[in-house]
Amino acid sequence: MKLHSPIATYLCFYRIRLVAVLVLLTALAAPAKALDIDGAEILSGKAVEGGLIIARTDPANQIMLDDNAVEIGENGVFVIGFHRDSDAPASLRIIAPDGDVKTSLLAPRQRDYNIQRIDGLKSTMVTPPATVLARIKSDGDAVRAARQRQAPLGDFWRGFDWPALGRISGIYGSQRILNGQPRQPHYGIDIAAPTGTPVYAPASGLVTLVKDLYFSGWTVVIAHGLGVNSSFLHLDRVDVETGMMVERGGLIGTIGATGRATGPHLDWRIDWQGRRIDPGLLVGAMPDPAS
Repeated sequence: MKLHSPIATYLCFYRIRLVAVLVLLTALAAPAKALDIDGAEILSGKAVEGGLIIARTDPANQIMLDDNAVEIGENGVFVIGFHRDSDAPASLRIIAPDGDVKTSLLAPRQRDYNIQRIDGLKSTMVTPPATVLARIKSDGDAVRAARQRQAPLGDFWRGFDWPALGRISGIYGSQRILNGQPRQPHYGIDIAAPTGTPVYAPASGLVTLVKDLYFSGWTVVIAHGLGVNSSFLHLDRVDVETGMMVERGGLIGTIGATGRATGPHLDWRIDWQGRRIDPGLLVGAMPDPAS
């Protein structure tokens, strides 16, 4: 029987540990497994709070998200969106004409949000006066109706463009607690720029609302198809009308400070089936305005 010296035994043990470390480092360096939807090709997006997955499948298929039917375009494109507080996984079923069913479980990644607490404010700054409550309700009804309008599928599934250039002054998901009362989270991304800065359509679509609202001032809603809508708040000037079709890059209006705004900026929001989507996840870095 061959005997090993203490040095040989140590070197053998060292090599085993080295191999184990290299295997661990290789595993850590490997990219995370991409999201996979059985029966569909993912074009963009991830399962994350505020995220929008854009995918494509056979247009003859039927798609169900939990117990709700998901609209599918003639080209097979469909979308799945996640709200700010999407805690529970969702079951996605793709049903073929022959009855074959492919099921995928979509578990959105949780996010941390910026929460601000501000106390000592006057009550009039926290709660709107009773004289405007009827108008606020009417405004909300008008916006909900606009978001439910059907529109032909545009080109948003190829990606969104920035509607305006400027400084990011507000982010999705942030929330203020005023005098101990939680306010509605911020569901858009704020782009601060001088009054009169042009605002362009980030993708093609149908204008479903042009209205001066109490909170958001001059507001435009554009339906991009498949239930995806963009909203543009606090505009100074509006260059579109309800019922118009706009192309990607078409002029919508200009940045302003109408409604309850502390300075000129564009509040850009996106929604899908009542779920509020983070526009910042759908576009790249803000381009340099000078370019």
